[in-house]
Amino acid sequence: MSETNPDDIRTIHLVSQEGESFDVPLSVGKMSDLVKTMIDDEQEEDEAQEIPLPNVKSAILAKVIEFAQHYKAEPMTEIEKPLKSANMAEVVQEWYSTFVAVDQEVLFELILAANYMDIKPLLDLTCATVASMIKGKSPEDIRKTFNIVNDFTPEEEAQVREENKWCEEA
Repeated sequence: MSETNPDDIRTIHLVSQEGESFDVPLSVGKMSDLVKTMIDDEQEEDEAQEIPLPNVKSAILAKVIEFAQHYKAEPMTEIEKPLKSANMAEVVQEWYSTFVAVDQEVLFELILAANYMDIKPLLDLTCATVASMIKGKSPEDIRKTFNIVNDFTPEEEAQVREENKWCEEA
């Protein structure tokens, strides 16, 4: 018979930027190093502590919690660096590759939330997803993908290419 972890029973309230409260098991909340440092260990066991996360929107916090809950049940495989493929399904398990198959705006907000909340596996996954979007593409293709305006003059671009020729030879 397995013992129940008290952190799985005790809950905390994660409060989003909009003031929406999400009840999560303490063990899920502790995936975030930020939340872990904010937890009051002397809090009454039957009283859930409120943790404000003013930099995280409700919709993104819900996705972060979904990630953390899944990660507790099925940890993500280590992401090899450099990426072996531009296809995330070949890099991590299917659930994780589907999780990050979102609009760029949501992906970047997940990166910001993972960084702010200090959740390394989520930060690794989201950053690897951006890297996979860049892998094997020309600078022009990357600019199109991320709507980046080329503000180099042709002379400046030629100079940068010359100075970084070694990158393309690798």
